[in-house]
Amino acid sequence: MADVLRAGETGRHLTEAEFAALGAPALVYVRTLTADDLAAEIPEAKSEIDASGLYYALHGADGRRLAVFASRDEAMATAFANDAKPVSLH
Repeated sequence: MADVLRAGETGRHLTEAEFAALGAPALVYVRTLTADDLAAEIPEAKSEIDASGLYYALHGADGRRLAVFASRDEAMATAFANDAKPVSLH
């Protein structure tokens, strides 16, 4: 099988479309955001953002942000409550 990776080999990166096709919409991932990044992306929410905090964005396999949470636990709990399967990205 030519497509099998052996120990020490690295695979090619999947495109967003290829990753999404693996299990979308069930696959999600959590990405951290700084308060500054979040405020820059959502300026109208700046007054509600804790400037010293980290935030956790839940994304669909297609990369689309689904929600933002104050804790990773909240993000994971929301994923599980909606029958999604969180995956780790490296």
